[in-house]
Amino acid sequence: MKTANKKIDRVDSLIDHLWQHGYLTLSRKYGKYLPAPTPIGNYEVDAVAKYKKKIALGLTLTAEDLDDPNLITKLIALSNSKLKLSASKVTLFIGVPNELLIKAHLILSSLDDAISSQIKIVTLPGGKSLS
Repeated sequence: MKTANKKIDRVDSLIDHLWQHGYLTLSRKYGKYLPAPTPIGNYEVDAVAKYKKKIALGLTLTAEDLDDPNLITKLIALSNSKLKLSASKVTLFIGVPNELLIKAHLILSSLDDAISSQIKIVTLPGGKSLS
């Protein structure tokens, strides 16, 4: 039960960050009133948001996710995805706990500049209580 609450808290923190930057949430995991986002390709996302005509995808990562060798493939696929709602490329917001921020930046720096420019890292508050 505690791990489910931690996941919900991580998604809530990511949604709060999107709201602070003017995004309107279209779908989100663990939401009461909004539907869960449909998988994009073979990958699940935690949130889909919109700002004017720009679409953003939200994804929360844990330590296990950052150690996954398929993470780079997932990030490339999600950042290159185009949704029905918008012909332009999406912005990918990745939420990571404070203690994993450096590791996330290292993974992001290994990507191509065109792809890494579409990915924004969001620090999730709470540190170890959220990981």
